[in-house]
Amino acid sequence: MKIITTTLAVLLLFLATVNLHSEEAKKNNIQLAILLDTSNSMDGLINQAKTQLWKIVNELARSQKNGEEVNLNVALYEYGNDGLDSDGGFLRQVTPLTNDLDLISDELFKLTTNGGSEYCGTVIKAAVNELNWSADNNDLKIIVISGNEPFTQGDIDFRNSCKDAISKGIIVNTIFCGDYNEGINTSWKEGADLADGKYMNIDQNQAIVHIDAPQDDELVRLGQQLNETYIAYGSHGKQYKERQAAQDSYSMKVSPSVMAERALSKAGGQYKNESWDLVDAEEEGVVNLDDIDKDILPDTLKKMSEEELKNYVAQMKEKRQQIQDRIKELNKAREKYVAKKQIDNQDNTFDSELIKAMKEQAKKKNFDFKK
Repeated sequence: MKIITTTLAVLLLFLATVNLHSEEAKKNNIQLAILLDTSNSMDGLINQAKTQLWKIVNELARSQKNGEEVNLNVALYEYGNDGLDSDGGFLRQVTPLTNDLDLISDELFKLTTNGGSEYCGTVIKAAVNELNWSADNNDLKIIVISGNEPFTQGDIDFRNSCKDAISKGIIVNTIFCGDYNEGINTSWKEGADLADGKYMNIDQNQAIVHIDAPQDDELVRLGQQLNETYIAYGSHGKQYKERQAAQDSYSMKVSPSVMAERALSKAGGQYKNESWDLVDAEEEGVVNLDDIDKDILPDTLKKMSEEELKNYVAQMKEKRQQIQDRIKELNKAREKYVAKKQIDNQDNTFDSELIKAMKEQAKKKNFDFKK
């Protein structure tokens, strides 16, 4: 009986701690659901989203509310792909709302196009009903849907889906991949108007011009050095650490400038990996180094004493902070260089249009953007 009582007490304490962190995470939320058309004609759109994810994250990470950092969570859906379940409306929730940015990147790079039948009303309804949206009307909740077929396709009326979204405080932004007036004539603007969103059009086949800056080589090196400060633990630690390195590799294959943007993301407060990294886990209170189960540690740390383990984690934390500070310092110079070299005609792409719209909507919710 004493063992059961003690176990119950520990369990209740654990649940209370989880609940506390859950409540804290609900403050100052920015929740973004990206709904991508993965039919045959959308290869260009997918490529733009893959290469510009870190830029979008970095822009949102600049925001704060009442002097506090925001909590950014991103979800991903694909729709319009004939390889998906027809009974479900040719759509798939790729990820739920999550702060695991490596997961979002990994899944984006896995997306392929095929088909298809693009049911906008169906996928919007799924995102509204399936995702764990905040109940706080002061939070910023956004759906972004991109595609190039009429918004009216499918059995579920997009008007009802968009009205349901805004009734829960979820804005719907629409991005038509093609001519501006064609998007209006095929109801993409009407969908945005119904949910307090913004209608935009882009050229999904426009090649992204990556501006390489003098700081990029060092930013790439520092971004990779950050990985050395991560201490994988638990059953998935090794796998997720390998995934972290893979996302670096994917970004680097696109361009050093994309890897530089990723390095900046990894240096920011939105890049958190407490589920598998001991440094973040200790910082967030997920684990207690005083009584941690040595079985969940990597072999190199299992023989360490309690004091040695604490010192090692502290060393990695300090090293990480130093690298992150250097990345932020370098990025200030990089931003000035890129601004001077910015290509004038590279405004009509997935990231630029999305960032403009979300900044406007965030300001209406009293989110500020740091210079």
